[in-house]
Amino acid sequence: MTDKTILIVGTYDTKNDELDYMADRVTALGGGVMTMDISVLGDPAQPTDISKHQVAEAAGSSIQAAIDSQDENTAMQIMARGASRLAEEMHAAGKFDGVVILGGTMGTDAALDICQALPLGVPKYVVSTVSFSPLIEPSRLSADIQMILWAGGLYGLNSVCKSSLSQAAGAVLGAARSVEPPKGDKPMVGMTSLGSSCLKYMKLLKPALEKRGFEVAIFHATGMGGMAYESIAAEGGFACVMDFALPELGNLMAGSAVNAGADRMLNAGRAGIPQIVAPGCLDLIDFAGWQEIPAQYQDRPFHAHNRLIKSSGLNGAERRETAREIAKRLKASDTIAHVILPNQGIEEWDKPGDAAHDPEAFAEFCDEMRRVMTDPIRFSEIDAHINDQAFVDKALEIFDAWVADGTIRT
Repeated sequence: MTDKTILIVGTYDTKNDELDYMADRVTALGGGVMTMDISVLGDPAQPTDISKHQVAEAAGSSIQAAIDSQDENTAMQIMARGASRLAEEMHAAGKFDGVVILGGTMGTDAALDICQALPLGVPKYVVSTVSFSPLIEPSRLSADIQMILWAGGLYGLNSVCKSSLSQAAGAVLGAARSVEPPKGDKPMVGMTSLGSSCLKYMKLLKPALEKRGFEVAIFHATGMGGMAYESIAAEGGFACVMDFALPELGNLMAGSAVNAGADRMLNAGRAGIPQIVAPGCLDLIDFAGWQEIPAQYQDRPFHAHNRLIKSSGLNGAERRETAREIAKRLKASDTIAHVILPNQGIEEWDKPGDAAHDPEAFAEFCDEMRRVMTDPIRFSEIDAHINDQAFVDKALEIFDAWVADGTIRT
């Protein structure tokens, strides 16, 4: 008898030894194993639990069709679709508790789709030759994916790659044994923010919302956090959102890599989730700390937060554009949205005397917000800074009214 079962996925025609090695490590630790082959041309040394033919058929295709395409990208996308569908169905049926997937670029491409098909809380481990690589677009990463670099393992087993493979096997089994998936026993508020040195409202809002019987999940709006927030919103995982930190939207518009994808600020509306929105930190463009700031932004107000992230300010015209983009995205919503504009500032470093203080550009932003926040968006302007108690009070006033009239389901 085993306590947890791990799904092991890979191209068994080229990586049979490595995949079998991970399976042996899982079983040696007392776990169970299911195997899935996503090969196209060759066959495994021994039959897998889910064959490549079953995978291709789950995609509405066949191995022969994949071969006949004469294109490895087309073929692997067939296998990725089928593997994702089967993994989703098998997990829903309780057939496995965690997944580990092995690959180079081809296998990793499929692995990202498989992980996105599985819900939050299912341990997802990818052992890849391109883990943490800029080749991997952030939008393809599921909210709780784990990756380990498959060092020295491009072809065949050796002591170097066994270190990665054995760690992954132990990690996924350990995670499956210890994970506490989201319970869903309380309605959840999804909130975006940055660290409390910049935005402070979460310190007051979280306990206030918890006293009202809600669970609060706060997402760090530095790219990956916003993607996790959007993925849960897309699944209807929130009773309400307080989307108060929007630098990822400005970064997206400015072409910065520190963004959360093209669907930022869209999924809550599509899922019918009530939205309370404020433009926290939408005056800054974030860059990776190791990057040179592009020349067109070097004469702007500047803040170096740490060695990982630094920011330049948006000018007045750019801030007007961000205001219009907020309105555009919220007006595409299928549910109610209420925007709060704190007209004394939207992050800690924009106060008089601080590095990001630019009153003229901020005035242009406020003017544009007043102009574009029209029906069906609800709009409130408060004479306060976003880090003031007055902002928290206004957010709770809107929230409580929505609870009282049934807009927010409890």
